[in-house]
Amino acid sequence: MQTKFSDIKKLKLIACDLDGTLLLNGAQRLQPNTCKLIHRLTKAGVVFMAASGRQYESLKRLFAPIMPEIAYLCENGCISYFEEEMVHQTTMEKELGKEIIEDILATDGCEALVSGRNVSYLQPKRMSYHNHIRDDVRNNVKTVQSLLRIPEPYMKISVYREGGLTEEDIRYWNKEYGKRVHVVTSGNEWLDMMPLGVDKGSGMLPLLKLLNVAPEECMAIGDNYNDREMLEMVGMPVAVDTAKPEILEMCGDHTDTVEHYLERILSDIL
Repeated sequence: MQTKFSDIKKLKLIACDLDGTLLLNGAQRLQPNTCKLIHRLTKAGVVFMAASGRQYESLKRLFAPIMPEIAYLCENGCISYFEEEMVHQTTMEKELGKEIIEDILATDGCEALVSGRNVSYLQPKRMSYHNHIRDDVRNNVKTVQSLLRIPEPYMKISVYREGGLTEEDIRYWNKEYGKRVHVVTSGNEWLDMMPLGVDKGSGMLPLLKLLNVAPEECMAIGDNYNDREMLEMVGMPVAVDTAKPEILEMCGDHTDTVEHYLERILSDIL
């Protein structure tokens, strides 16, 4: 079965979301054949870019067998890497970050995660949250006495509610901060806040400039609202079948799994 894109042979880069897209049903490990498929794409001259809300160190562990071969767009567009070198980084205004953090810590049932360049800073209310970020998400974690005094600028600030965010949660954070930061849900339990103008689409641009790749030569695969700008920007947007209805509607093709779609791409371009 072929892809629906007539210009697939022009493909130079694939940007792929992780949670809910490449990692389905809460999975925290790749399928056995995923890295082999990505390696074949690399050999065929197509750059694979992991595009995630996760931190760089977590993504490097996830893609360990092919870690140096791929590009990384991390923290929902705040920072990117290629060939183990940082390409760009965007940070949040300090006082605004402090205001958001204080609000999260004061909200019952919600935990805060503050993204530094290589570390997730936590001031956990429950140790189960700390253990989830360290052991399941596999982030580099540092517990601090106060998130208001971490030793580096804020990038992304996230709200976590175990068991899932409520509609009230989403309305509140958008109402309070949506005009000052970019607010997106990222899975059922996470809401991320980045500097205004920062998203996966804007985060891709420095990498595309470095690689001399045009947006129309790119494919993006996603499932959730934090993938919207990335999918809108590329010439070949793809959704997984379990994506949000609005995301499915805006994409030119869809697939049950990313691995099956990578096989379709390889059959088209080789």
